Amino acid sequence: MKLSTGNLILRAPEPNDVDFLFDLENDIKLWHVSQTFRPFSRFELEQYIFSQEKDPFKSGQIRFIIEVVSSGDIVGSIDLFDVDAFNKRAGVAIVILERYRNKGIASEALKILIDFSFRTLELHQLYCNIESENKASLKLFTGSGFEISGLKKDWNRYEGKWVDEYFLQLISVSP
Repeated sequence: MKLSTGNLILRAPEPNDVDFLFDLENDIKLWHVSQTFRPFSRFELEQYIFSQEKDPFKSGQIRFIIEVVSSGDIVGSIDLFDVDAFNKRAGVAIVILERYRNKGIASEALKILIDFSFRTLELHQLYCNIESENKASLKLFTGSGFEISGLKKDWNRYEGKWVDEYFLQLISVSP
């Protein structure tokens, strides 16, 4: 599966993406957000790519690699998780490599994913969880139409302190 705007491509992970995913999944700075407690091996990531269920309603998830069309650079990943076929909703997570941030890439990738989620998967809503101190992600998601609908107090523990987390939703306007 491949989705594109002309500037970006969202595509399924390929075997040659293992090194990128290895670096991304083993970035300790991201572990507190993804609830990761141990490193991933290249073998585990290869197995994930080869055995990935193609139907997000069966697997409950779908991961896209974000690639810049003009350069072929892989700049991040964007995921749907907890895909719920009955309630027609899914969570969204996105990570952009630091050197590619603040260039509009995350906003464009999120727009592609929203369109895919509502038009192709016919989901009713998307949601995300963002730590209260993550101003860049809050700006990204609220700028894409997500609304803060709740605050989870002392939800995550990070660097020895408790951090609040917002719950945001984007509800489709189509029936």
